[in-house]
Amino acid sequence: MNSKFQSSFTLLEILVYIGVFSIVMGVLISFIIWVTHSNIKAQAIRETSDNAREVLETMVYEIKTAKSVYIPTSTSTQLSLETLNYLPEGESFTYIDFFLCGTQICFKKESQIPVALTSDKVEIKDLNFTLIGNVTSTPSVQIALKADYKNPQNRPEYQASVNVTTTASLRSY
Repeated sequence: MNSKFQSSFTLLEILVYIGVFSIVMGVLISFIIWVTHSNIKAQAIRETSDNAREVLETMVYEIKTAKSVYIPTSTSTQLSLETLNYLPEGESFTYIDFFLCGTQICFKKESQIPVALTSDKVEIKDLNFTLIGNVTSTPSVQIALKADYKNPQNRPEYQASVNVTTTASLRSY
């Protein structure tokens, strides 16, 4: 036999090789795409829930340390607190506010510029404050918010939303 024919492949072997290679590559590429989409989805969920958690922790801390809820400027979408934190020189108390500014939650100290507490990757769809309690009991504030991950192209892997509700009581009342 000629050694030239022994080392060559038949057309059928080449076609089978190409077919098997194509199937393996197709499965591998599909797996990589799935992992990438899953990672993006997890990142969107993490960013949304972390933002909601952090802003709630900040608001709960400020409520717990506040002297009182300042009723004249508090509404269902804005919470104003009389506080002993962040005191300007010579003052015995100051005011702080939490409210929506655009699609972010802002924190404003008296006579200062508001600061956004949420990232620009997350938009707050709903923010509600409810005063619980009366004059004879320790007042509490219920906070409810809905945060969505910004998704201008409406891609499914970027869809993430969180609804959270918590209640905090004023301790110094």
